[in-house]
Amino acid sequence: MLWTNLEEFRKSTDPWEELERVRRAFSMAMAPSNGEFPAVNIWSSGDKAIVTTEVPGIEPEAIDISVAGKTLTLKGTRQPEELKEEESYHRKERWYGQFTKAIDLPFNVEADKVKARFSRGVLHIDLPRAEAEKPRRIEIKAEQEVKK
Repeated sequence: MLWTNLEEFRKSTDPWEELERVRRAFSMAMAPSNGEFPAVNIWSSGDKAIVTTEVPGIEPEAIDISVAGKTLTLKGTRQPEELKEEESYHRKERWYGQFTKAIDLPFNVEADKVKARFSRGVLHIDLPRAEAEKPRRIEIKAEQEVKK
């Protein structure tokens, strides 16, 4: 019986289990700075790439979009909700603060032709492919055979 109790005690104080619990908690707390926020969808359609991302609680003016070569960078800030003096949190899971996310695109884009729109918490970015990156059809010229 004593052995069984010691085994149960050992299980509840397993240092590896505790380390994993701390790692998970730390990962959740640091998600915005490790590239997890905001989550994005990217697809290409011929002459452009399209990026969508959900950024609820962030005003469009608080988001900075920049493009350099094949990299799209999103930066922004989500402000915390202001509580009244007599209020306090019962549960707080939403993240607040600054974020930066660099996204590799499938090709270079024309930075001056990028368009972005924001609707109902979703940011939609159209990124036209650079002219130099567009596929070109190469014409094949037939040479005349030389007669001897």
